[in-house]
Amino acid sequence: MTSRLNPYLSFDGDARQAMEFYREVFGGELRLSTFGEFGQTDAPHADKIMHGMLESPGGLTLMGADTPPGTEYAPGSSYAVSLSGDDESELRGYWEKLSGDGSVTVPLERQMWGDVFGMCTDRFGVPWMVDIVQS
Repeated sequence: MTSRLNPYLSFDGDARQAMEFYREVFGGELRLSTFGEFGQTDAPHADKIMHGMLESPGGLTLMGADTPPGTEYAPGSSYAVSLSGDDESELRGYWEKLSGDGSVTVPLERQMWGDVFGMCTDRFGVPWMVDIVQS
């Protein structure tokens, strides 16, 4: 798999409806995972979307999720740019450069879904997510 660059949108509790709407607009395959599916079954937000991904027949990829509890939803800045793939050295290189003079929100490390993932904001204020897919 080559590395991909795509937008990642944040929603205020209506990610499922938004991602289903985008599927109607662009077509394609929509995969949605809830917080409950990743172990937070008793939490009030268990049915909210932890990660959604739409891949259209035309090659468009759009990702999105509900804003996690304890994180402020800020309309107008509810996006990040996502880099994902399985080339670990390439993606770690991107991470080092992007986070170097910026700030790290989530360290680049193994997450509960098995991938190595991190979030940072670069020195220009652009939020980034890096996901290294583990086979």
